[in-house]
Amino acid sequence: MSLLSKVKQPDAQGRIQHITPESAGWRYVGFDAYQLKKGQTLRLESGSKELCLVLVAGLASVKTRQAEFPHIGKRMSPFERTPPYSVYVPHNEQVEVVAESDLELAVCSAPATEGKLPARLIAPEDVGVEQRGKGNNKRLVHNILPDDKPADSLLVVEVYTDEGNTSSYPSHKHDQEDSPDETYLEETYYHRFNPDRGFAMQRVYTDDRSLDVCMAPYNQDVVTVPRGYHPMSTVAGYDNYYLNVMAGPVRLWKFTWEKDHAWVNSDEYPRKG
Repeated sequence: MSLLSKVKQPDAQGRIQHITPESAGWRYVGFDAYQLKKGQTLRLESGSKELCLVLVAGLASVKTRQAEFPHIGKRMSPFERTPPYSVYVPHNEQVEVVAESDLELAVCSAPATEGKLPARLIAPEDVGVEQRGKGNNKRLVHNILPDDKPADSLLVVEVYTDEGNTSSYPSHKHDQEDSPDETYLEETYYHRFNPDRGFAMQRVYTDDRSLDVCMAPYNQDVVTVPRGYHPMSTVAGYDNYYLNVMAGPVRLWKFTWEKDHAWVNSDEYPRKG
């Protein structure tokens, strides 16, 4: 089973990516990406899942049966590096998205365990912004739906990594259930590049190397991470953006570093001289 989902030509709905638990061979995370033309309408049903709709680029009006969020969106490219507008949608809801410009829309999904939350707007000012790392391991993080904000299963974050830098590094994993050190979280990476003809290198591997896959995602490709470590490295000339979706039985991001590379977090890095 491939861990790399190549971007598709838009279907009748404008969908260019479609990841389900069944297609990924796991239990929790779903991910879809759409390229909608101005004036196009997309209708969705959440069913037994909760959704987080992320306006990666463009403007839209979104409404459910219980709430309306008219004229949202601001950035026209993710590489403006401002936090996005997003909409949280609970289970058993109908959603209508009207594109008010050309619109790149990500639909993140995971099981709704409680289903008691209302639909809500996640505005840019609601998004936590942080810088992580140092040296050639720096990245900018937008915490759209972190584990301290209400949801049943979903965790959603976007990350910017400049050309020549690493990200999701030092290598870390979150694939153990009932562990004091980790939570089991499946994860997808939706990649974008500036310029858009770029690519990155991403490796997914386990300690025993029973899983060890290297991939070169291009613009709008998706990497799926069922288990193991999953570092990513950019190449010269191309800045990277990725949108992460995570979910599992416990909505908490706990992970462990790979011991060989954890020193990159210490004062030994960057090396002097």
